[in-house]
Amino acid sequence: MNVTDDPKKIEHLLSLDGAKERLHLFKANLLEEGSFDPIIDGCEGVFHTASPVLASVTDPQAELIDPALKGTLNVLRSCVKAPSLKRVVFTSSSRAVFANGRPVTPDVIADETWFSDITFCEKSRDWYALAKTLAEEAAWKFAKENGIELVAIAPGFVIGPALQPTLNFTVENILKLINGAETFPNRIYRFIDVRDVALAHIQAFEVASAGGRYCLIGHVVHSSEVMNILRQLYPTLSIPEKFADDNPPVPTHQVSKQKAKSLGINFTPLEMSLRDTVEILKEKGFVNF
Repeated sequence: MNVTDDPKKIEHLLSLDGAKERLHLFKANLLEEGSFDPIIDGCEGVFHTASPVLASVTDPQAELIDPALKGTLNVLRSCVKAPSLKRVVFTSSSRAVFANGRPVTPDVIADETWFSDITFCEKSRDWYALAKTLAEEAAWKFAKENGIELVAIAPGFVIGPALQPTLNFTVENILKLINGAETFPNRIYRFIDVRDVALAHIQAFEVASAGGRYCLIGHVVHSSEVMNILRQLYPTLSIPEKFADDNPPVPTHQVSKQKAKSLGINFTPLEMSLRDTVEILKEKGFVNF
């Protein structure tokens, strides 16, 4: 990770059980080739999770695409130099799966064979999807050319209890829904619990038969279902009851869980994920009720 001069950004890591004995923090730069050489040297497994998640950018190339694409290749170049390396687990995204313009309706079942389309991403100005798609494509190409054993995890909209003191993009979306909003977006969410994401990464490294990509999406639901669950969990909260637009509800679809379950993932119930998300927001002082 990139250890900054702000100790608050790493306090939650240093307080983990066993951190004093087993956690080593290094300074590295995704855009600097060779930066990860001394870190990866001697490792058997590398988990490349780092990539910016930004809702709005002024310079997509510098803020999203370069860190995702060049960062991935720089990490993999360091991996090639480590003879001890057995496997790399790469964190992709569901945005590298679904940004392709294909129609999604309740009878559609998406799976690991789906890939986002670069032209579609560019035309729709979905820069995050473009960054993650380019990064995953480059990772597979580099791994094949250099004999790296690569496994890719493509999580959906990650919610659940957070360790860090700051808000991330996905949890902030839940905060907005419970913090005085008058309407809610007419959209679908492809939810996955952060604990399932963490376990999938571990299993992707430890399960010998693991390989290829894994779509990690536990629940595809319309936002109205999310509102209903939140109302049941927190009946005293003022939860919005109407869409932000007058259009018909956006249809949901299905995502195959077969391959993810082969890693031993038993998806966390959505009610538990949403409750634990709200509870961590309360614990960290983002909401007060």
